[in-house]
Amino acid sequence: MTASSASKKSTAARGKKGNGSDRIDAAPEVLLGYYREMLLIRRFEEKAGQMYGMGLIGGFCHLYIGQEAVVVGMQAAIEDGDAVITSYRDHGHMLACGMEPSGVMAELTGRRDGYSKGKGGSMHMFAAEKHFYGGHGIVGASVPLGTGVAFANRYRDNDRVSLTYFGDGASNQGQVYEAFNMAALWSLPVVYVIENNQYAMGTSIKRSSAQTALHKRGDAFGITSAQVDGMDVLAVRDRGREAVAQCRAGKGPYVLEVMTYRYRGHSMSDPAKYRTREEVNKVRTERDPINHLRDLLLAENIATEDHLKDIDKEVKAVVAEAADFAQQSPEPDPNELYTNILAKA
Repeated sequence: MTASSASKKSTAARGKKGNGSDRIDAAPEVLLGYYREMLLIRRFEEKAGQMYGMGLIGGFCHLYIGQEAVVVGMQAAIEDGDAVITSYRDHGHMLACGMEPSGVMAELTGRRDGYSKGKGGSMHMFAAEKHFYGGHGIVGASVPLGTGVAFANRYRDNDRVSLTYFGDGASNQGQVYEAFNMAALWSLPVVYVIENNQYAMGTSIKRSSAQTALHKRGDAFGITSAQVDGMDVLAVRDRGREAVAQCRAGKGPYVLEVMTYRYRGHSMSDPAKYRTREEVNKVRTERDPINHLRDLLLAENIATEDHLKDIDKEVKAVVAEAADFAQQSPEPDPNELYTNILAKA
């Protein structure tokens, strides 16, 4: 089945009821788009891991493998012009925002054609034209910065929302609660997306947090909150739409805890010996976000096995081209060392 023939199917609700992704309520081409975006992130991160092992990527490199449904679902919930800011596990966010894989890979390899001209690397890429305001290496730093973006939007009265991502480990940082307080006090249009992948570096959330239901951290400030299955792209999208709608309506911030899981270690230097192979394989087998949507697409006759294989082939070609582009891009000129690092007001 081709995408064009699939699009002849109903583009409205298809009559199935339920919570999360047992409900298919989007056009076939939209659902196939979610699948492609998640697959692009997965294949890109796999290639980044390979290139790191070859010494082509230096410094730290935090892969997003396993968490693809979070950012793809949330991107489906916002509008053009809404802002996105996150921490250091950020390559998936960049791709979901529409940043070119070639530019992202070039930045990972420290090349001139990267989004930060090869000077930012994995953790510090920006694309103002895509309203993506960074990965940030300091744990929890994205939260006050994202709150500041929301304050600017409120001040300008431009109807824009700030998606502010951080992890379960960062949720224990004091600056998070200072930001919550200000956002609630001033009714700022910010959705705090907690990507709870169960482990802060090598420490289980059960060993580091007295309250493991992290969405409840906003209760003291009267912030609306919810928890959602982050391995289900449609469930994330639906709950994300609710959160974004509240913020855009001027009803203040929203804390959304997205329950997800990373398959790899915290970074490329992490052997992840703090959890069993059986634990990881169980999640891969039973809850993988890409396989979950794949099964839905096949069950609903939206795509065939051959169609999905073609998508994978096309995605792999895009990633291979990005890797080639990055390796052919020149090194930054030493004279660029001090450019684009200070904006004079």
